[in-house]
Amino acid sequence: MDPASIAAALIGASTGALQSEFAAKMLKMNASQGASIAQMLSAAAQNENQLASLGAGLGQNLDVTA
Repeated sequence: MDPASIAAALIGASTGALQSEFAAKMLKMNASQGASIAQMLSAAAQNENQLASLGAGLGQNLDVTA
């Protein structure tokens, strides 16, 4: 093999390793986002349960005009 072919192969391998590392980081980010969304939905459900115990018509006559 000539030196140019060896250099091209090494550069290609390096680029492939970099792409694999980037893909792994993206997968980790997506996984952590999924966990964050699950926590947010759980908190929303807890807040909904707390609001369900309030009296009927509460906030019905609220004027929010500026």
